[in-house]
Amino acid sequence: MLKKTNSLFISALALGWIFDYLFWKKPPGINFAIFTALCLATGFALARGEGIQAAHRTLWLLIPITFFAVMSLIRGEPLTTFLNRILTLLFMAILASTFRGGRWLVYSLGDYLTRISSLIFSSLWRPADMLVTPRDSESTQKKRFLNWKNIFAVVSGLILAFPVIIIFTALLSSADPIFSQSVGDFLDIFFIEDFTEYIFRMIMILFAGYLLAGVYIHAINKSDDENLPSDGKPRLSPFLGFTEATIVLGSVVALFFSFVLIQIRYFFGGIVNIAIDGFTYAEYARRGFFELVAVAFFSLLLFLSLSLITKRAGKRQQIFSGLGITLFVLVGVMLVSAFQRLNLYEQAFGFSRLRTYTHTFIFWLGALLLTVVLIELSKRQRAFALAALAAIVGFTTSLNLLNVDAFIAKQNVTRLEEGKLLDIAYLASLSEDVVPTLSYLFASANEQEEDTVIENIAGALACHAALNNNYENDLPWQAFHLADFRAASRWDDLSSESGFRTYLAEKNEDGDWFVDVGNEEILCIDYFYFGYD
Repeated sequence: MLKKTNSLFISALALGWIFDYLFWKKPPGINFAIFTALCLATGFALARGEGIQAAHRTLWLLIPITFFAVMSLIRGEPLTTFLNRILTLLFMAILASTFRGGRWLVYSLGDYLTRISSLIFSSLWRPADMLVTPRDSESTQKKRFLNWKNIFAVVSGLILAFPVIIIFTALLSSADPIFSQSVGDFLDIFFIEDFTEYIFRMIMILFAGYLLAGVYIHAINKSDDENLPSDGKPRLSPFLGFTEATIVLGSVVALFFSFVLIQIRYFFGGIVNIAIDGFTYAEYARRGFFELVAVAFFSLLLFLSLSLITKRAGKRQQIFSGLGITLFVLVGVMLVSAFQRLNLYEQAFGFSRLRTYTHTFIFWLGALLLTVVLIELSKRQRAFALAALAAIVGFTTSLNLLNVDAFIAKQNVTRLEEGKLLDIAYLASLSEDVVPTLSYLFASANEQEEDTVIENIAGALACHAALNNNYENDLPWQAFHLADFRAASRWDDLSSESGFRTYLAEKNEDGDWFVDVGNEEILCIDYFYFGYD
């Protein structure tokens, strides 16, 4: 039972208004990190006011929350930024769900789903329940009833007064043109479009405050996870026979084994064997690595599903585990094949976002598969949830530390120095993360007097600036983003140099931006390259 309900609802409503102030018609930037910090600070303050302390292990969650919230302000690359914000919200949800208990490290996958579902339910139901259900002493209940009665009387009076005021205002406006003009000026403040917007924003503020109040109520009252659902009897009893499960798993193992046998010759023969079989180097490199990663992912889901629903005990358990371990060994070989194909593709065609994502994901998927094998051997299946969470965190952290767009720029410029082509339009389509790296590479090429490299990097920079309006914007402070700030600063320095001005982008007769690189006009095409493979 909460003792300071007024403080809770006032704080939640204030956060709802702050949410509107920070985000209404403003793109995410520093506002996301600020709002995250305010929500956490308010929650801890409310809990302290109730005399409740967070569990020590729950406080560990502040580390990933802080890291991913801050990185969402630093990185501009779309997928990295999206994952940063999603993981910030996910860990905040886990924090609210386990605020008092702190057992999130031993949660099973079902525990996570149950706890977060309970949090969502609480955010929708508990504030209303607290408002309508009396929980205080009789005198306090009577006082609260009188307060609500007085508020209801005021609201009723305003509703009754509204049509009366409208009628008399219309009559007085007809009687006096000066008064009519004053009324018109006053009503202009509440122009119908703005008025509709204000109503919508008010509803949004109230709804956001309502949801936050529910989250705080749940964290303070309902987050003691002494008894987890997985502590007792499993919710889903195994129902699939061992024979049926073994046939399914064994068939997949046999299929994967035949695939691996064919792949072995390419591991040792490489490009020579590819050519013998009638495939070009490019065709072999281009095909398969995404599919192989998908096979590894769905194999993991298949094994986990069968583990959950299959009846197995004694020797049957050993057979099932043996098939599972064999499956993951074969999948590991497939991941090596996928990695090899991806390397061939990158060597032949350069780096892109999707290739870089896959390159990074393969390592963490392989680590997760190895962990699942260890979990199966130790019979600690509930540890899979923590392992999967760690893999997701590791993947996102790797993208942050790698700085995807800057990495792509550096690798593709290195290929240019080796005499290969540089896709200028692709580099120009990347986020602002690419500008500091390109400007550094441009300065390095100048020092080494590499004319071809200088022209291509300058063309990419000029295209990027043209497509992004020279990084000039009138966005409010709430939308401030460090990637935009760094790009604007570097571009100001570059564009002020007399030697760089010859590379600036221009518009052709069709109104499209282009740059002159080696006496060749290259269009600055605004690609949507998320699916660029």
